[in-house]
Amino acid sequence: MKFSTNTSLIIIVLLVVGAGFGIWSAVKNADAEAELTPFAQCLGETDTKFYGAFWCPHCQSQKELFGKAKKDLPYIECSTASRSQKQECTDAGIESYPTWVFADESVLTGEISLETLSEKTGCILPGQEESMTEIEVEIETPVAEGEIIKTEE
Repeated sequence: MKFSTNTSLIIIVLLVVGAGFGIWSAVKNADAEAELTPFAQCLGETDTKFYGAFWCPHCQSQKELFGKAKKDLPYIECSTASRSQKQECTDAGIESYPTWVFADESVLTGEISLETLSEKTGCILPGQEESMTEIEVEIETPVAEGEIIKTEE
């Protein structure tokens, strides 16, 4: 099969564009994962605990939300190699995986969104700092009856 010059040029352009997109996507994902490191570390600093088991698919999915920052999670492995529960998890009352236990002793089970973890712990997600500083608060000042308020025009 013989390709024309135009067809060959189109194929080369598509390959270059595809490779460029792949590299850009990998860099972007690495940056996003790196941004979650402070969030994952904050979870541990707030006495939050994430109980799971190596064989639990929901635990693996929960960890994957953090990308490379999963190594910074306050994760406690509850399973032994024979899949029995470790004593630490039994003592903590863990009955299902994943289980998140917070400083106020509240408990959430199942895969929990990053937003919910942020709300429960006060840990700030990447991008929340900007959105929080952009919020304008309108303060109403009480005015005595008959008082004249001067406004700048």
